[in-house]
Amino acid sequence: MVAMSMAMAMAMPNSQSLKASPVRNLFSELVYVSSSVISAFSRFRFQAKAPMNFTCRLKSNSVYEDLPAVGEDLPPDYEEWVPKKDPKDRRRAGILLHPTSFQGPYGIGDLGEEAYRFLDWLQETGCSVWQVLPLVPPGRKGNEDGSPYSGQHVVDMRITAVDDDFQDANCGNTLLISLEELVKDGLLMKEELPKPVDADRVDFSTVANIKDPLIAKAAERLILSEGELKNQFEDFCRDPEISRWLEDAAYFAAIDETLNTVSWYDWPEPLKNRHLSALEKIYQSKRDFINIFLAQQFLFERQWQKLHNYAKMKGIKIMGDMPIYVGYHSADVWANKKQFLLNRRGFPLLVSGVPPDAFSETGQLWGRFVVAIQKILSGGLS
Repeated sequence: MVAMSMAMAMAMPNSQSLKASPVRNLFSELVYVSSSVISAFSRFRFQAKAPMNFTCRLKSNSVYEDLPAVGEDLPPDYEEWVPKKDPKDRRRAGILLHPTSFQGPYGIGDLGEEAYRFLDWLQETGCSVWQVLPLVPPGRKGNEDGSPYSGQHVVDMRITAVDDDFQDANCGNTLLISLEELVKDGLLMKEELPKPVDADRVDFSTVANIKDPLIAKAAERLILSEGELKNQFEDFCRDPEISRWLEDAAYFAAIDETLNTVSWYDWPEPLKNRHLSALEKIYQSKRDFINIFLAQQFLFERQWQKLHNYAKMKGIKIMGDMPIYVGYHSADVWANKKQFLLNRRGFPLLVSGVPPDAFSETGQLWGRFVVAIQKILSGGLS
């Protein structure tokens, strides 16, 4: 509209509309013009006028006096009037492909060779984004069939998910650990690797039976080892950004494996409310389990960060999901009850859902409990 008003206001008697595209481009870049021109347009009085002098301010904040009339030459520095385009502001293309979908050697994709080949292919084809689903451990108790949107343990700081609940999103899915990479680290022998499994669809129970014992063996060897890799593992466990959720997840997994209940709400009171004496007893009785749990998470994180760094080197950004709901039976809720709308006994006060809509005449009861968002926003919780 501004460009049109400027063209009409500056036209000579009986002149035609502007023809030179550079001039049209000039007027399309104008951000500010004098009030008299705007007023002329707003009243729809399009009388022919003689060329007029005015001041315009462009997006670059440059001020120019006496802009040329129609047909006159533009100033030599005209091209500099147009704001420079940010080179980072560009269109991108990418592919959604979860690591489990790679052609893995043991019935499931992993963070090994095929993942690196995929990143190479993305770069060669001009893609710059790799979108993945949550990397959390898939649930194994409720027939979730390995769904990354139904994790076993929840608040994944790397990549998390939308519209579903998790049971532990800080931890990584250890089934994604590459056995070949463990051989390179000296934690497995090549002769210990299982026979390749050719499958079109992942059978998570079969995969777990194949990989879990070997990954646990590698974790145990890491714990008993000496050297740089062991030092990295110890640094990993001491990192405050990691230990604040890793220890809770390890204890939760140890208790869950011992009691095998539906949820932590059914645990004995001392464990349910995290009494120090009860947790100490768990540590003494499940020390090996806890240490192996920690080591497995280190091995996952090591392989994931190595792959992530390779993606950066190739100019590939990794994009994932952010969680909305947290699984009730989770280390996150058990260790952070005050951050969720629970009563004094730990039972959910409210659950989520939606009112009647085009999909349901009666609405939908999702049953997902919610966080204490008001406390979090007010700074009462962290």
